[in-house]
Amino acid sequence: MGFDVDVTLDRGGRTIAARFAGAQGVTALLGPSGAGKTTVLDMVAGLVRPGAGRIVVGGRVLFDSAAGIDLPPERRACGYVFQDHRLFPHMGVEANLLYGWRLARREERRITPDEACAFLGIGHLLNRRVRGLSGGEAQRVAIGRALLSGARFFLMDEPLSSLDPARRGEIMTLIERIRDDLAIPILYVSHQRSEVERLAQQVVTLG
Repeated sequence: MGFDVDVTLDRGGRTIAARFAGAQGVTALLGPSGAGKTTVLDMVAGLVRPGAGRIVVGGRVLFDSAAGIDLPPERRACGYVFQDHRLFPHMGVEANLLYGWRLARREERRITPDEACAFLGIGHLLNRRVRGLSGGEAQRVAIGRALLSGARFFLMDEPLSSLDPARRGEIMTLIERIRDDLAIPILYVSHQRSEVERLAQQVVTLG
């Protein structure tokens, strides 16, 4: 189960284009700022509509301009993990996790809240407020919410950029477990080649 993406988008007088296919595991997007890496993630997520092209994940067509297919974001079964976590600040940790769980239809749920907490090592955080979490703790909770939403694939937009070196190592290990133990394909944006060399099976350079 991998990504098959061939998209173009004209934006602000320039063309953003990406074409890659076939890899399982982690596919990394590299390139300078402004190359369109996050825009490609947003197109795969359904948050930005490509001008033309096709997006297939795990054999499931999410977008095909020629065939008139454009699934809405909520039907793409995508877990989007941002560098700034984007947890709900008015909710505690448990409520954030259960928000993802309640989003998923019963047949889409691949992991229970207890299993997710054990897998991510966050059971001791359930009664905490989001504002009191460290960067690494918050990122684990964000990944847990995505897992519990029934995500069939992950999009990760520089998920380590705000973490100190020790926390980056912990989250990279967690991403490797998601890649290997859960076999969830990941489209991963980073500026750091060392991250990409450790995590990715395929590297796509933009710009």
